Amino acid sequence: MTRASLDKQPADVAAMFDSTAERYDLLNSLMTGGQDRRWRREVVRAVDARPGERILDLAAGTGTSSVPFAEAGAETVACDFSLGMLRVGVRRQAGAERLRFVAGDALRLPFADGTFDAVTISFGLRNVADTDLAIRELRRVAKPGGRLLVCEVSHPPNGLLAAGHKLHLRYGLPLLARVSSNPDSYRYLAESTLAWPSQAALAERIQKAGWAKVRWRDLTFGVVALHHAINPG
Repeated sequence: MTRASLDKQPADVAAMFDSTAERYDLLNSLMTGGQDRRWRREVVRAVDARPGERILDLAAGTGTSSVPFAEAGAETVACDFSLGMLRVGVRRQAGAERLRFVAGDALRLPFADGTFDAVTISFGLRNVADTDLAIRELRRVAKPGGRLLVCEVSHPPNGLLAAGHKLHLRYGLPLLARVSSNPDSYRYLAESTLAWPSQAALAERIQKAGWAKVRWRDLTFGVVALHHAINPG
């Protein structure tokens, strides 16, 4: 894939993540100045996993985001379509209890209807070929009353911050791409973020997929947003 776009071919996107699997968590921390750890802590609080619950962590990659749910006592499934990421995760999280890794496509999740008490996806929704179908699939596998938590890049509502953020995406990340062993991943990140819908627009799409009580909360001035919803059944 020589240029990132939102015309996402699953095989190309999976190959891109396969190639960065070993250094993915480290690169995330470097690119965000360590903010990714704070964002993931907020996800853990928002999901509020409880002992005995079943949690689906979609686009879980190496499972770093999944471990806290399992540690809280929930039976946790880390699901991803990148086999390279899953292999790294299985190795790194070998001692984790109540955590299993499953290869799966967000558009055809390999789980029965109403399986999970909570479903979550962090920084993965913009990578799927059909966002609306993925949101519907997440609702399909959630129990009635089940919780949805989406953590995704977003757009600062403040005009000056938004302008600075766009400059960083258009010029800062391409500079990183020049010295990276995988420059396409940086270009993809920049372009997919710029093209991603606003907080309100994503909330509307979640509601149209059948979720109820949709709301969101901005993190880091709106660079990232947490969207919450409930499956009405």
